[in-house]
Amino acid sequence: MVGGFPPIPDLFHMELIEPVDVERVRPPHGVEPAMFALMLATFTIGTGEFAMMGLLPEFSHSLGISISRASSVISAYALGVVVGAPLIAVAGAKLPRRTLLLAMLVLFLVGNIGTILMPNLLDIEVMRFITGLPHGAFFGVSALVGASMVERARRGRAVGRVLSGIMFSTVVGSPLSTYAANHLGWRAAYGAISILGLLCFLALWYFAPRDKPHPDANALAELGAFKRPQVLLTLLTSAIGFGGLFEVYTFLTTALSDVTHLPDWAVALYQIVWGLGMVAGNSFGGAMADRNINRTILFSLAASCVFMLGFWLLLPSPIAMLLITFLIPATLIGISPAIQTHLMEVAGDAQTLAASLNNSAFNIANAAGTWLGAFLVSSGLGLASIGWGSALLSAGGFLAYLITMAQARLSASR
Repeated sequence: MVGGFPPIPDLFHMELIEPVDVERVRPPHGVEPAMFALMLATFTIGTGEFAMMGLLPEFSHSLGISISRASSVISAYALGVVVGAPLIAVAGAKLPRRTLLLAMLVLFLVGNIGTILMPNLLDIEVMRFITGLPHGAFFGVSALVGASMVERARRGRAVGRVLSGIMFSTVVGSPLSTYAANHLGWRAAYGAISILGLLCFLALWYFAPRDKPHPDANALAELGAFKRPQVLLTLLTSAIGFGGLFEVYTFLTTALSDVTHLPDWAVALYQIVWGLGMVAGNSFGGAMADRNINRTILFSLAASCVFMLGFWLLLPSPIAMLLITFLIPATLIGISPAIQTHLMEVAGDAQTLAASLNNSAFNIANAAGTWLGAFLVSSGLGLASIGWGSALLSAGGFLAYLITMAQARLSASR
């Protein structure tokens, strides 16, 4: 007590909530093979999502339709993600997580093989919707399985490693899919993704931990996630804070070409640098989350604000943009393992749904960031304006997480 006032609590270090411990499960053939199988699966599903963006020209040409019309398959996939995450999480609550992962991979394979076989756009849209259904739940359940194989002190790093497959899909999987489509056709690219999906199924069947069913779990318990303020506020942080990442990425190629005046080969190089930033940020963010989740989230959002403002001010400079193209994703993607881990700790008996909904929030951020960027550019403010527009979204995420921490503090004091 100082001057008659109680000490101010340290929001960075105090336990504001009683964290839920994830049940430890030992994989039958060791942690490393099981972790690799999970990474390979998230890489494959991430590649299946991002590949279509690079395949659109060849895809639209093969069907004889415009690119804008062909882009509806991307929207169909995104709709599947948003719809499927809560439905699968609730429906599969009683299942062992290994069984649920295998079932979702089967659904992923059905959708991808159907995409290859369907002859017209409408049928392909249906198949892309089906393929998107397991997307969000798969990443959420994979993160839970990864966390279950390690002690609590290493949970953030485990989640980061599992989710790193998504980051590698942007650096390796998507470019290779585009290359395959340009030389062999888009159906061959999705054929390769389907083969990789089958390998993932076999790897998880053999290496994933054999956890027990959850007979006490039920739909009402999972839906209880929507009653938890910490879950909702954390998802709000994700839905707002990640928006800037997508806003910048959507217009990055155009900005580098039209304002920075880079040649096509250099633009491709900067896109690789962006992907490397995501990989580095995910790894660093996972390690930092094990030290302090609150500090990791706030630091990442604040730092991304700085570099997004740098994008706004320094877009004409090729050298500055090389650094900024790395640092924006490196800082902002660092909150991904931290938010996923935080959701595990505040979700109570609704961990599967809470973890799965994070990917739905991610897709909301995608839509919001892309819309804001398009609005700013179409309003005549120029491509550089997406820098300060993205900074506003990161600042909004920062504010949302401050509210999250304040709510936890209020609940802890009651």
